[in-house]
Amino acid sequence: MITFKSGASRGGAQGFSLIELMIVVAIMAIIASIALPAYNEHVRTSRRAAGAACVTQAAQQMERFYTTNLTYTGAPLPVCDPDTAEFYAIQRPVLTARTYTLSAVPGGRQNGDRCGNLSVTQAGVRTPNDRSCW
Repeated sequence: MITFKSGASRGGAQGFSLIELMIVVAIMAIIASIALPAYNEHVRTSRRAAGAACVTQAAQQMERFYTTNLTYTGAPLPVCDPDTAEFYAIQRPVLTARTYTLSAVPGGRQNGDRCGNLSVTQAGVRTPNDRSCW
């Protein structure tokens, strides 16, 4: 006659119960539901900083053109890094002889960004006026 004893003496097989496993899965789901939105916002903020740098770089290109030609009219379309171009596109600048307005429009996965278009003028006026956007 064969008899079994309870617990660990059943041939040494031990493991997790289904309830323990479900508790671990629930804890991991809670952590992921908190961490994922924070990560996505961080990535969006990083892309926005790259878009702001692109607009600033384009403004510097416009100023170099003005220094040489004493007019903004006829300035070439500013170009930014290809990595930034995936998420922000520089619109054709609004030019006059002494003024310009440059805008970076969010696109791709950056659509719906709370800051929207990032614009700068020849006087250095930035839109939106929120410092967290720049």
